[in-house]
Amino acid sequence: QVQPVESGGGLVQAGDSLRLSCAASGRTFSGYNAGWFRQAPGKERDFVAAISWSGGLTSYADAVKGRFTISRDNAKNTVYLQMNSLKPEDTAVYYCAASRGWGRQTRFYDYWGQGTQVTVSS
Repeated sequence: QVQPVESGGGLVQAGDSLRLSCAASGRTFSGYNAGWFRQAPGKERDFVAAISWSGGLTSYADAVKGRFTISRDNAKNTVYLQMNSLKPEDTAVYYCAASRGWGRQTRFYDYWGQGTQVTVSS
């Protein structure tokens, strides 16, 4: 099975950028769609962005559209989330997930990483 492993989180100031990476251990990401979700303390896990297995189709939550970009490099078995113009409300644990299906709901995703913390100070 695919085991996503996230990295790249950290503490930044409002307006800064970060790039999260999600590497697949175990089986390759090939053939799997991938998504990024985030969860702030006391809140539900929310959809951020998704990318199809080929990279040809992407989807974004309205809150991040125009600021975040999801991409993937299948040769490196890695999915990325470039986050620009970060805001304090982007503070959350960010999770990478893999799916054979396609959608914005967590129930579509079969394999989840452990998450990486992103904190944006004002």
